[in-house]
Amino acid sequence: MNIEQRKKDHIALSVSGEAAYKKTAGFERFDFIHNALPEINLDEVDTSAELLGYKASLPLFVSSMTGGYSEAGQVNRIIAAFCRKHRIPFGVGSQRIMLEQPETTESFSIVRKEAPDGFISANIGGGQLANGFTEKQARKLIDSIEADAAIVHLNVLQELMQGEGDRNFKGILQGIEDLVRVSGVPVIVKETGGGINGDNARKLINAGVSVVDVSGAGGTSWSKIENHRRNQPDHPFNEWGNPTVDCILEARNAGLSPDQLMASGGMRSVLDAGKALCLGAGFTAMAQPVIRQINKGGEEGLEAWYQEYKQQFATLLCLLGCRRVEDLSERHLREVRITG
Repeated sequence: MNIEQRKKDHIALSVSGEAAYKKTAGFERFDFIHNALPEINLDEVDTSAELLGYKASLPLFVSSMTGGYSEAGQVNRIIAAFCRKHRIPFGVGSQRIMLEQPETTESFSIVRKEAPDGFISANIGGGQLANGFTEKQARKLIDSIEADAAIVHLNVLQELMQGEGDRNFKGILQGIEDLVRVSGVPVIVKETGGGINGDNARKLINAGVSVVDVSGAGGTSWSKIENHRRNQPDHPFNEWGNPTVDCILEARNAGLSPDQLMASGGMRSVLDAGKALCLGAGFTAMAQPVIRQINKGGEEGLEAWYQEYKQQFATLLCLLGCRRVEDLSERHLREVRITG
């Protein structure tokens, strides 16, 4: 099966819900502490947040998923126009196919045409960095979309479950260090649902990485996606991974500051995002909910989703007595006692 068809399969299985983890991201372990005296008006609430010097309307990054096949260009166009309009940073899907099949470049480069002043991230897999990735290749990825940052996605579990996947993972950290040195833009490293623990997070920051997106378990299982493709839906590694909440707490305890820590993985609502921010993340990321809205209602559906999300996020801040995103902290949460 070629890489273009594989990407189509990935999107279809992700939005179908068939590839969701049974385990949760862990957000149900915390509840918000209601503030009956917030001493704030809703119209005083500021939902904006900063990522690598870019002031966004929300602490929300539209995470990497699409690119490299014919229909992806249209999806990327919609996302780029939407993100530009609302000042939301976003990243394209893996650009590996662009290096192997230059004719797919347009499905990625369209994002800069639609969002000339947007915050856009390039994307390459850690496995590619471990296999002789050159400075010329790095420049091609970044220059093709005039990227403001470069994302490295770590997907060891997915590759091992993929029949045609990579098997060499030695040298990824050195590859990331090299990319930091030659890229000319900040580097973000994210997992793809398996989670980044505290030790890994600290190693990445020490290697010069600007932001770590823990991307923990609880949302889409890329192991399930690959095993569905291989007709092995009950594979024992389908539930492998560390829940997102545990990853956030570990990264925070490893010394990462909010501006170094992004959270994704199983984040399906404003309440999940708010809990992640209270626990120590400075930004959150989502992919599947955005793609699902586009599939359901196109540009209008995505616009309606954003307006509701922003209104709900402002409501959450008001209920907690917070005027700004930076005011969120662990003091706004209580642990839920699990009985029985």
